[in-house]
Amino acid sequence: MTMIALDALQDLATRALARSGANAAVAAATARALVYADAHGLASHGVSRVPQYVTHLTNGRADGAALPRVMHAKGGAALVDAQCGLAFPACALAIEEAIGRAREFGVACVGVTNSHHFGAAAYHLEAVGAAGLVGLAMGNSPSAMAAAGGRRPLFGTNPIAAVFPRREAPPLSIDLSLSEVARGKLMVAAKEGRAIPLGWALDSEGQPTTDPSAGLAGSMLPAGGAKGAMLALIVELLVTALTGAALGFEATSFFVDEGNRPRLGQAFLALDPDAYAGRTTFLDRVEFLVTQMEKEPGVRLPGARRRTLAAAAAAGGVEIPAALLAQLTRLAGA
Repeated sequence: MTMIALDALQDLATRALARSGANAAVAAATARALVYADAHGLASHGVSRVPQYVTHLTNGRADGAALPRVMHAKGGAALVDAQCGLAFPACALAIEEAIGRAREFGVACVGVTNSHHFGAAAYHLEAVGAAGLVGLAMGNSPSAMAAAGGRRPLFGTNPIAAVFPRREAPPLSIDLSLSEVARGKLMVAAKEGRAIPLGWALDSEGQPTTDPSAGLAGSMLPAGGAKGAMLALIVELLVTALTGAALGFEATSFFVDEGNRPRLGQAFLALDPDAYAGRTTFLDRVEFLVTQMEKEPGVRLPGARRRTLAAAAAAGGVEIPAALLAQLTRLAGA
């Protein structure tokens, strides 16, 4: 492992993406999101994704020159078309629309269509929490999990995140995959030659496996069994049927080089507490619940560990595998 400062890591990622065809705005926005993930301890959604993105930009699975735009809007609802580019500029536009519309209408839901991998879901809600709004983020991904009772992967791991602002403390930030673990953890384990625990994935024959490569070729196990699979179904429909995006089984896996443009969907919900019982009541209720949670030893507020890691990373950098650093350096032309 090698320690590297966040600004140096972002520079490498930005240059690697730009050399592969991403315009300046896309490269910078994508690099920021990936470095955020590494800084917050989410390496499976960090710069380890750069080689994958570079390949997709190079072979046309993602359009590096795409400019997202608002396609439809009605009151608190809007749809952003990512134009088959990388997801982050489109998601940033969707968040901007959601914040503005929530302030005007009290609630807003903005979808994104024709998108790509959108990284750590909580990243997109940073601005929502900073604006004093409640936020939800969700998205689908290439099929990796079966429907309840089935064996054929139909749904993605379909992450969901939420943010709840607090009175004088950082927001509560919740981020989870609806599979037992994020599929990116298998990708990282496969690259590093590590086994995975039983209970994370099945191989292509439907058998439990500790081989991450076999798990990537098979299917992920849902968190909470059938309940997790049902939640994945809810996310799948919300981000595809409403937006016109591709279903997970229509998108080629991110973990192969060749394939189609994934055309995935995301959705972002923003709610203004002033439109409900009022901001004072909202904050009182949140703080009362947090107080009760913190009375019990061992309870950790969601997002606290990630913030601690991010503070340490800002001061001292992050560790990444030496082989990955060498690959990023080569891709950046450094």
